[in-house]
Amino acid sequence: MGKVKLVSQEGEVIEVDQEVASKSLLIKNMIEDTGIEEDIPLPNVKTSILRKILEYCDKHKNDTPPEIEKPLKSNNLYDVVPQWDADFISLPNLEDIFEVILAANYMDIKSLLDLACAKIATLLKGKTPEEIRRQFNIQNDFTPEEEQQIREENKWAED
Repeated sequence: MGKVKLVSQEGEVIEVDQEVASKSLLIKNMIEDTGIEEDIPLPNVKTSILRKILEYCDKHKNDTPPEIEKPLKSNNLYDVVPQWDADFISLPNLEDIFEVILAANYMDIKSLLDLACAKIATLLKGKTPEEIRRQFNIQNDFTPEEEQQIREENKWAED
């Protein structure tokens, strides 16, 4: 197999093995349609995120990561996925994890999309709305009365 040139949002060209790039169904289909001679534009993917995604694709080029059990049995990702995957998606800031989610969705890499969403789910699991607001820096725009009404209407959803 040959090399493929991917062009990030910033216009940076990254050359990668076709086998690695083809973990993305978007890229695989583009290669099938146009071959590997032309650069493949990925206007929705930042260079730093593309490099991170290609690291994942390279690691899993010869395998298919196991399906992540849903609902998650633990809020510790290391109990749910292999250690390499848990280490990989343990990024220092939430924004990068959300960027990976958007890019994995755009590039059609289901196993990576599931992994990144599982990481976010572990950050939510077992937390109160207040803890979630703090974790994700979400402003509470409900009045105390509105919040109480919502809690009453959704009592069934609480543990």
